Amino acid sequence: MEKHIVFEQIKKINEIGQEYWSARELYQALEYTKWENFLGVISKAKEACEKSGQSIADHFPRVGKMIQLAKGATRDIGDLHLTRYACYLIIQNADPSKETVALGQTYFAIQTRKQELLEDAFGKLESEEEKRLYLRKEMAEHNKQLADAARAAGVIQPQEYAVFQNYGYMGLYNGLDAKGIHKKKGLKKNEGILDHMGSTELAANLFRATQTEEKLKRDKVKGKYNANKTHLEVGKKVRQTIKELGGTMPEDLPVTENIKTIEEKKKKKIGK
Repeated sequence: MEKHIVFEQIKKINEIGQEYWSARELYQALEYTKWENFLGVISKAKEACEKSGQSIADHFPRVGKMIQLAKGATRDIGDLHLTRYACYLIIQNADPSKETVALGQTYFAIQTRKQELLEDAFGKLESEEEKRLYLRKEMAEHNKQLADAARAAGVIQPQEYAVFQNYGYMGLYNGLDAKGIHKKKGLKKNEGILDHMGSTELAANLFRATQTEEKLKRDKVKGKYNANKTHLEVGKKVRQTIKELGGTMPEDLPVTENIKTIEEKKKKKIGK
């Protein structure tokens, strides 16, 4: 196993679908022996965050962490829930002589850059059709990666994978499986669900797929039952995020023109 995988393994997802890292776990992953020394690194990272115009509270929020003491007493030693950007700044200010720090610098630099490129590429798209084509392509790619992660967990047969996919849909669509979504949306049997989604609905499903893939790998999920349960839970968390942001639930979003028709139009336009 590649050493940088440790940073994926300690990554967590909160109740509204946001990723974060525990500072207490990160300092151990970076092989610091004293928390007090690591606090100095965090302090420098916070300073860099502030100078870049970012909010320290957004990237370094403090949370409680209770430990057991003698005679049943407890004490709050405190922790921080770090964003990817916060981790990147911490790594840049950590001891460069440590091999794990060098690995961390590569990992967080690459992952942060990937996110920036994706956001930049998507931000340049002007029309709804362009956004749909972009997201549908991403969805196809990440569904392949999700299938690989599910297979590693024990979802082998095509029918088993269909059941696995249904659990993800049921989490995101309030109990509706693929057939239920077809019926709710008024789609025909031969019409693909993803091909008739708008950009908002595609983005929600893309997030469901990528987060499920990562969680299956990070938690080393084994067995069909556990893989299905994981997909259901991630789908529910994505739905909860949409609800808290005041968005429209995916099953209530309108059906759009078949994306294959849009692709054909684009090909003809390029041909001319």
